[in-house]
Amino acid sequence: MGSSTPQYRVDVDGFPIDVDPHEEILAAMDKAIRERSPGHYISITNTESLYHARRLASHGKFIRGSDYSLCDGVGVIAAAKAAGDSISRYNGPILQLDASEYGATRGWRHFYLGGRDGSAEEMGRRLGEQFPGLIVCGIYEPPFRPLTAEERSAMIRQIRESEADIVWVGLGLIKQEAMIADIKDEAGVPWMVGVGASFDYHSGRVPWAPLILRKLGLEWLFRLIVQPKLRAKRYWWSGVWMLGAMVRGTAGRVSGGGKRRG
Repeated sequence: MGSSTPQYRVDVDGFPIDVDPHEEILAAMDKAIRERSPGHYISITNTESLYHARRLASHGKFIRGSDYSLCDGVGVIAAAKAAGDSISRYNGPILQLDASEYGATRGWRHFYLGGRDGSAEEMGRRLGEQFPGLIVCGIYEPPFRPLTAEERSAMIRQIRESEADIVWVGLGLIKQEAMIADIKDEAGVPWMVGVGASFDYHSGRVPWAPLILRKLGLEWLFRLIVQPKLRAKRYWWSGVWMLGAMVRGTAGRVSGGGKRRG
């Protein structure tokens, strides 16, 4: 677990999911920012992430070491329910919107690491119009290849010089989590968050599911229709994990495990 202490942490298939009220999470973020306490990070944990976490030790360590591990996806909710727990979603795009609004009156400084072909800049422009006072203190769109040592050093230097409070990382699973784990101690910022498709949604590059579909838990279906080639394989992995987790959760519940702590 990270330095912050979630009040309501649920075990889902051996990994933490935190269901603290949104305002308490934002308040914890604000506290670390005001104290300039570095090295905190949030894991946006969905079914695909948990599929990889069971197979890749470094990714599982990333989720378990997070200050907050937030639920993204109805599959995680279903797995928790099978184990006897009730959780709700708080995904990357929504967290970023909330943090942009909450931080606009508090002087939070946002750095965008990721995107392509100007999507990070366009995201900043749109969010700035939506939330007057939003401070975008830096943007870095890395190449689609491993960074050289010189590029890595230059990127970290740019982040440090920006005096960012939050670095939003939009590189996609599981690349963005590996990036956070690699640089969080050197970057010296209070918070880093991997937000995946947020850069596409908030820049308008990819359509975001209508609100009614999101509320009904059908965002996955909309994504599959809009990006079938990208999503089909990833949803296969997600389905494999979800079905297995539901079986394991049901078995654990029958034997007396899987209850909420906090």
